[in-house]
Amino acid sequence: MNESGSDSASPTEISGNGRPPSFPRPIESNGSPQIPSSRPAETVGILVSGGLDSCILLKRLLDDGHAVQPFYIRGGLCWQAAEQAALERFIAAVSCRRLRPLVVLDLPMGDVYGDHWSVTGRDVPAADTPDEAVYLPGRVALLTVKAALWCQLHGIGSLALATLGTNPFDDATASSLERLGTALSGMGPGPIRLLRPFGGLDKRQVMEIGRACPLDLTFSCIAPRDGAHCGRCNKCAERREAFRLIGREEPMEAVV
Repeated sequence: MNESGSDSASPTEISGNGRPPSFPRPIESNGSPQIPSSRPAETVGILVSGGLDSCILLKRLLDDGHAVQPFYIRGGLCWQAAEQAALERFIAAVSCRRLRPLVVLDLPMGDVYGDHWSVTGRDVPAADTPDEAVYLPGRVALLTVKAALWCQLHGIGSLALATLGTNPFDDATASSLERLGTALSGMGPGPIRLLRPFGGLDKRQVMEIGRACPLDLTFSCIAPRDGAHCGRCNKCAERREAFRLIGREEPMEAVV
C-alpha cells in the first residue's frame, strides 16, 4: 500500500457524547497497515507539530480527500522556532487545494513551566533518557482546548490528533480525550469531535503509511542548533529509531 492507494484513513472518533464508533482495529496485510475506510466529510482540523506523526497524518487526511485545517500552537518553548519553520516547509511541499492555510495560535507556557528545560533549553533530556523525561504536564489538554475552541468558533466540527496507540502518557489515551471532548462540547459554542486516526497503530505502522511523504522536511528535536537537529537529544534518538523501523536512515542533511 502507498500514500495514493485505495486504502483510506478513517479517524477514530471520540465524540462529545462519549461514544466512539466501533471501527475495527487496524490489521496487517503483507506487512503494511490498513485503516478502515470512511467517506470524507467536512473540513477536519488537525494539531500539527512538524514531527513525523502529525505530518504523516496531515498528508494522509489530504490523500483521503478531506479538507484539512492545520493548527500550530506556540508556547514559547526552546525548539519551536525551528519546528515551526520546518512545518511551514512541509506544508508547502504537500500543498493542495484542500489544505487550508496554517493557523498559528499562541499559548505562552513560560509563566507556568518557569525554568523547566523546555523553556530554558538547559539540561535537555539526552538520547539515552526514557520517554518520561520529555513529558510536559498538561500539554495535550491545553493544545487541544485552544485549537478546538477555534474550530468551534469557525464551524469546524472535528479536530484530529496524531497520538499513537503506543503513546505512554495518560493524557493522550482514548479515555482522556473522550472526557475532554465531552467537556468541550458541553461548554463550548458548538459540538466538537476529537479524533485519533492513529490510535490503534504503533510507530512502525505510521511510518509505513508515511513512507512516500517528504519525511526529510519533518522536525523532531528539542535542542536544535541553528535550526537543525542536534542529533543528541531524546527526540533525535526517537527519530532515528522511527526511520530504522522502515529500513531507512534518517536524512543526514537534517542533522548537524
